[in-house]
Formats: sequence, structure tokens, C-alpha cells
Amino acid sequence: MNISDLDLIDTINALDNKQFSLNELTGAYSERIKKYNGELNAFISENEVVDGIPVGVKDVFCTAGLQTTAGSKILEGFIPPYNATVVERLLTKDVGVIGKTNCDEFAMGSSGENSGFGVSKNPWDKSKVSGGSSSGSVVAVAADLCVFSLGTDTGGSIRQPASLSGVVGLKPSYGRVSRYGVIPMASSLDCPGPITKSVRDARQVLQWISGPDGYDSNCFNSKLKDQSSKLENLKGLKIGVPKEYFGKGLNPEVESVIQGAIKKLAELGAKIIDISLPHTEYAIAAYYILMSSEVSSNLARFDGIRFGKTRDNFGMEVKRRIMLGTFSLSSGYYDDYFNKAAKVRTLIKKDFEEAFNPSTGGVDVIVGPVSPTTAWNIGEKISDPLAMYLSDIYTVPASLAGIPGISLPGGYANELPVGLQILAPYMREDLVLDVAEVYEQNTNWHKEKPRL
Repeated sequence: MNISDLDLIDTINALDNKQFSLNELTGAYSERIKKYNGELNAFISENEVVDGIPVGVKDVFCTAGLQTTAGSKILEGFIPPYNATVVERLLTKDVGVIGKTNCDEFAMGSSGENSGFGVSKNPWDKSKVSGGSSSGSVVAVAADLCVFSLGTDTGGSIRQPASLSGVVGLKPSYGRVSRYGVIPMASSLDCPGPITKSVRDARQVLQWISGPDGYDSNCFNSKLKDQSSKLENLKGLKIGVPKEYFGKGLNPEVESVIQGAIKKLAELGAKIIDISLPHTEYAIAAYYILMSSEVSSNLARFDGIRFGKTRDNFGMEVKRRIMLGTFSLSSGYYDDYFNKAAKVRTLIKKDFEEAFNPSTGGVDVIVGPVSPTTAWNIGEKISDPLAMYLSDIYTVPASLAGIPGISLPGGYANELPVGLQILAPYMREDLVLDVAEVYEQNTNWHKEKPRL
């Protein structure tokens, strides 16, 4: 048995059956980190004493006694005095933090190239990006450097890198998981969530970390119930395919993989229905105004006085977003930019509500691509911010609407992973996970491993 190949559920079962010890488990992962992290750069810092099932934690989550940098030189050396709620909850489940994973600075980026600590390389092809901003988290899972990891998704930062790196990434509904102890980027959008080797693992981790904690006032006041999949097939399920997700800009080979996945869903009994989400084309513009405005407000605390170093340590992308946001909120421009973007956000939310409305024959879930392309070459888009922003075109709408979504392996194009995205109504993670698990159990894409 190769211990590091196992997913979370199989790892728990093997530990319960005494097939190996916790020391053997942590030792196996520590050895892999020593062997591969130098070339992959998945971890910014490592924990020498791991007491529990090894998890990689994106470096935006506060970890007591462990450096937390948010991928930024401005916070290098910062040691939080407390744990984020999600970290604290994992520690009660015999899970231990094996290291803090690399990420775009303050979670701002779609490729991992904006980190102050170097780029995380895609284990499928080390000349390619891993996606972002949860770059190190997906690399650590894809390369079996941890059993699972935690990321955050603000506009696609769990789903997009999961797609590019061939793992499962779940963005919960906004408010399902507490943001307490997460260094904020855009407070009305940030969603902590799991990155895993299988859909059942994502379900388990979400059950562990979800629910109110008394610290996050936007946290939904009920925990996700412990449950396994209720579906054996997709008979009678209505799956919507938005025409707006299959137009100009979608790589033909990626489209071919997604169409193949949709065909598989139909074979499993689902009824495929063409739908329209008419305001999709405005999502990126609205998102970058709203997100940048919140960034401008949230990053004002990093003034070099209370904690962290001086602002000249901010990277270019962080400075760009602060300036964009400050302009959008400025007197005379607020109504033209921020206010208008907020109204567009409402229209996008209504698009999804109408698509899912059962009283008008709405669909149960929506499927489509996660990213318009597979992983691109490191350095290819770094000097073209707009091209980089457009890589989130299929993930941003769900973020603006606050609904749950998952990326799971759907196939390969040019030997690089392609993720299938499944979206469901607000607080219906159970539906996202059920459909994803049926698809996963009837395909073998998730069993593929990169050759390191």
C-alpha cells in the first residue's frame, strides 16, 4: 500500500483498522514534501510537529504559532496568536497542519504567480501554472503532499486551480463556513472550502468545517448535516447548460471534454436542458469593481503601524487592485462604478434564481466548464492583467450570486486536466456533492496521478 495515494476516507478507515500508524502516515507525507516541494513550491512554511492527519492550509488562514503571510512579504514573519475557526475545527477531528500552502498575494490572482514567495508549479507539467489563488493548496493535493487542503474562493480561487491541477475543489455557499481568522480579501465574496482527492472527501471536510461560530455574523445559522450521497444515478434530474458558457473564448479541446462529460451525465439518467444566464457577460466587470473596492477597504489596515511591514512591500497586483477600488469608491465615481456594479450583481443573482426556480420548470443543477483553457505557461499572461482576469469568466458569476459550486476532474486536453463545474441553488451543497459523486463513481478521471 502506498499510504500517500489514499484519499481522506480511506486514510481514516486504514488508521481505524490499524493498517498503519499515525506516525507512519505523517512520516510518509513529510518524506514526499522533502522530496518534491523544492521543485513544486507548494508550501511556504512547514510544521515540524504534525499531530494528526496531514492537511495543507492556505496561508491566508491564521494558525497559532505558525507563520501566516497571505503570500505577501508585508506579513513575512507574522505569527498569529490564534487559529481560524476552520483550522480549530479540524484540530478537533485529529487533523494536523503539515504546512502553510503558497498562494497569490492576499489571494489576488488566477495563476499563483503573484505570490511573494515564488510560483507554485503544476505537477502535471512544471512549466505550467497551477491556477490561483489557492495555488499551493491544489499542488499539495495533486502531488500527494497532504491528505487534503483548505483554500478560499472569492471569484474562483478554489475551483479554477482545482480544474487546472486535476483535483476536487468545493466552493461552499457564501456564509456556509465561517471566515473568522481568514485574512480578508473581499468580505462579501470570500468563501473558505476544501480541496480534496475525491468528492466524498470534500463532503466530509465540509461537514467538519461548516456552521456558525459566533464570530462571523454572516455565517448561516445551521451546520451541514452528516450525510452520504442520496443518489445512485441521475434519473429524473434536470441539468442546465448555459449557452453563455460555450461561446467565444472557450478552448475547443476544453469544450470537447466538457461536452463529453455532459453526455456522460445524460447516460447516467439526467435530462439535459439548454438555459440562458443573460447577464453573464457583465460578471467580470462587476466583480472587479466590487472586489477591488472591498480590497481597498480591507487592506487599509496594512499600514506598517499595527502589524506587518510598510506598504512598499505590496506586490504589483495588490497595488493595482487597491487603486482600482479606491477610484471606484471615490467621490463623483461611486454611483458610476460601485453602485452600478452592485445592481449588476443583483441581476446575476436573479439569473440563477430564475434558472433554478422549480415553479417555472427550473433545473436542479447547472454544469459547464471551470476555466476556458487548460493550464498555461508560467509567465504567459503575467504582463496582461485583463487576459488573466478573463480566466475566471466561468467561476465569477456563482461567486457574485453566493451559490455553491464544485470543480471535479472531467477529462484531459493535451495531457492536462480539465475540470467540470457543477452549480446548485444557495445552501444546496448536498445537491452539488450528490451529482458530482455519481459522475465521479462512473468515470476514472479522478484516479489519474501526475508523474513527478
